[in-house]
Amino acid sequence: MKFRKKPVVIEAEHFPDAHGWGDGAMFMGYPVEKDELGYFLIIPTLEGDHRANAGDWIITGVKGERYPCKPDIFTATYEAIDE
Repeated sequence: MKFRKKPVVIEAEHFPDAHGWGDGAMFMGYPVEKDELGYFLIIPTLEGDHRANAGDWIITGVKGERYPCKPDIFTATYEAIDE
């Protein structure tokens, strides 16, 4: 059988690839951390903790859950809507 995903409107924030996040910086309520790969967030999800790198999108799902999404997948999957 084949299925089509129902259209769902989501909210998303782009985690900017900006330099200069200071100590104690927060984004969407998550502490901004840095390692040798750059800035990142740890997003707790139902499947466990996921790393969101600078440049990723943070999606808020229909039940308020959050999870990171890579920019190429986000662009292929979602389009902006007029509110």
